[in-house]
Formats: sequence, C-alpha cells, structure tokens
Amino acid sequence: MAILPAFTIVLSMLFFLNKTSNATTTDTITQSQSLQDGETLVSEGGSFELGFFTPGSSTNNTANRYVGIWYKNVPIRTVVWVANRDNPINENSSVLSITKDGQLLLLNGNNTVLWSTNATTTKNSFTPVAQLLDTGNLVVRDEKNKDPENYLWQSFDYPSDTFLPGMKLGWDFRTGLNRRLTAWRNWDDPSPGDYTSGMEPNNNPETMEWKGSEKYFRIGPFDGIEFSGSPSLKYNPIINYTYVFNKNELYTAYFINDKSVITRIVLNETIYAQQRLTWDKDSQSWRSSNSLPGDYCDDYNLCGAFGMCVVNQSP
Repeated sequence: MAILPAFTIVLSMLFFLNKTSNATTTDTITQSQSLQDGETLVSEGGSFELGFFTPGSSTNNTANRYVGIWYKNVPIRTVVWVANRDNPINENSSVLSITKDGQLLLLNGNNTVLWSTNATTTKNSFTPVAQLLDTGNLVVRDEKNKDPENYLWQSFDYPSDTFLPGMKLGWDFRTGLNRRLTAWRNWDDPSPGDYTSGMEPNNNPETMEWKGSEKYFRIGPFDGIEFSGSPSLKYNPIINYTYVFNKNELYTAYFINDKSVITRIVLNETIYAQQRLTWDKDSQSWRSSNSLPGDYCDDYNLCGAFGMCVVNQSP
C-alpha cells in the first residue's frame, strides 16, 4: 500500500524538476510563456543569460531590480545590457512578456508598463517571439523567420555601456538610428551616466567620446588598417575591426576569430575611459588589454588647433 504514494511523489518531483528546468533553459519568450522574476532565458550555446537582477552587493531582492543580459559562463556576474535603465523595479512580481503585435513589455505587479521596445507589426502572418541569441543579442522576430534583416527589434541597436563582438556602433541613415554606448552612473546604478561614445558623421567620420555635450576623446579616422589616433586597436589574429561608411550606414564593429576568447569593450564612468576587458580563465578575473584615452595628450583639443602635446612635458 505504501508503494503507490511513493510512486506518486516521485512523479510529482520529476514533473517539478522538468518544469523548473524548462523555465530556466529556454532561450525564447512567446505569447503563452512570459518571463517572471526568478526565471531566466539562456542562449542556445550557453554563452549568455537574461533575467532580473539587483546591481552591486545588495542582498535585498526587491531593491532596484532590472532586466539585463549577462555572461552565463563567467562566474562573476557581468551585465552587458540593461532594459529598464531609467526605471528600476521595486518589487519582485514583475513580468517580461510579448504582445501579439510584437511589442516586448516589462510589467510590474500592477500591470504598469516600466519599459517597452516600442516596435510593433501589423502583419497578420507574423507570430512574434523574443529570443536571446548566443551573441548576447535579444531579438524580436517572427517565430518562423530567423533572418537578421527581418528582425522587428534587437537589443544590439540599443546598447548600454558594453560593445560586444558583432554589434554595430554608429548610424543607420535610413531610419535615423544612432547606436551609442552610455556608461553606467556607477557600479550600483545602471542608469545613464555622463560618458557616451559613438560615431560622428562628417566628411571624415570617426569614433568620438563625450563628457556630457563636450567632446572628450576621439579614436581617429579609420585608414583601412587601424584607427589613426589609436594604434593599439589595429588588426590582430584574434580581433578583427571593421568600418563601414556609405549612403545607408556609418558604423564600426569588431569580430572574434577565436570563439574561446571572451572579450568586451566597456565605458567606465568612474575613470572616464573606454576599456577592452578579456576574461582570464587562470586568474578568474577580467584583464584590461587597453584603455582609451591612454595618456594626458589623448584629451580632445588639449593644445588647440595646430598644437603639439608631449606626454612627458607640461602642455
């Protein structure tokens, strides 16, 4: 007589474990399966994870909650994108869901919209899903169409403080989209800081960095091999930079030839620098391979027109 209850318990446990596993290993949000606080999406290859988080060292799980993307295979949680940067959540009953017209919504417990993609479609045959890709890109697409040209929306078009491999930094002149990096306010606050980086469209476009509205640093025009003002960013066997400028687009991007290398470019509000950080498996830490500006003379227009700055001398 004791066998049946025990068997029932085992089945219940298996059902619970299977339900939990499905909730934390899927990479997709559908109209019938939203994402609740405590659940996560994991990209197909296991490189990235999306979910709710509290930045910094706080242990209060209802204080300033955000929806973000971080590395799944790095033991130190490193957030590369945040959805609701300007509007933190103050409770743990929020839900990330997708509507039938393709809009991704972040709703709190009172069904108040805290953040949305503001991109919709009127196509009757369009069945929207939100999918976390193994590049770290969150995309809204038709469930039957994986062509990047047909994405309804993607997080790579709205970066936070992190420039990932495969992401474009710059302009789409056809839509007016300007992809810029904006630093976190501080380590505990992902709201937009004063430090931004992007492409400046002019006769000889280049990547600029600003403190507020003032130009702070420029990487220099791309000469086909390297950025003239930043020789440390030249091509190497692992990292390949690219630059595109035509009537439709102006952007820079980079790609990783060795998939085992985990690297990113991040804007640091604290030191007003753009750093390339690479994950060191031996030390289990992020290692800085270069930082821009590199020295005092890198400051924009420090000596004025036709001036010369010498690092070891007072300007």
